[in-house]
Amino acid sequence: MPESSISQIDIRQLDSGYSRETRNLLFQVYRNDPNFAYVFNAKRAGYEQRVKATVNALVKQHFLQDLPALGLFVEDRLAGVALIAPPQRRLGITESWAWRLRMVLSTGLSCTQRYLDYYNAVLACLPSQQVHVLPLVGLDPAYQGQRMGQHLSEKLLQTLHEWCAVDEHSRGVVLDTGNPRYLEFYKQQGYEEIGEVTVGPIREHVFFHPSPRAVTHATT
Repeated sequence: MPESSISQIDIRQLDSGYSRETRNLLFQVYRNDPNFAYVFNAKRAGYEQRVKATVNALVKQHFLQDLPALGLFVEDRLAGVALIAPPQRRLGITESWAWRLRMVLSTGLSCTQRYLDYYNAVLACLPSQQVHVLPLVGLDPAYQGQRMGQHLSEKLLQTLHEWCAVDEHSRGVVLDTGNPRYLEFYKQQGYEEIGEVTVGPIREHVFFHPSPRAVTHATT
């Protein structure tokens, strides 16, 4: 898509009406994620089905619990998504027995346990309970590796930080990645690495971006 199209961007909060589009986009993002490749055993047949089932279960449960999500649209087409777990409701999804049962039935017990171990290890790195966590976030792979893709990612994160900062109880945003090529990008966006989780052979890096409000208070 030409660079001039970058003005045709809209970011808005998503509801369950976008569940299918959100699931499709995030599946494309996470099917090649190093962490997911280990957790859901990419070497065994049925890997993509397990990733799809996991993304579907997470997104459906997210909207079922009426948790917030931001969508980035290019020419009214969903091109980026950030699922948001607010401080007060962060454990709702993985604590759901219905979600766990769906995961076991669709991905197997060992993969479900691997995912829970990884998720809990990330939570153990949180600098405070008063932070927003991004369980799933990503940009359509069609834009990745392009200058426009970087602009879109920056815009999504900037809007996300401003949106989360409205919550006076939030001190910032936490996300994680096991993909080395994203590390420098997150640092450029103001994230600092606060922890590292070992997921099999994968080193999952946990990042924190302070709330603009917290930064303002700290400097006054």
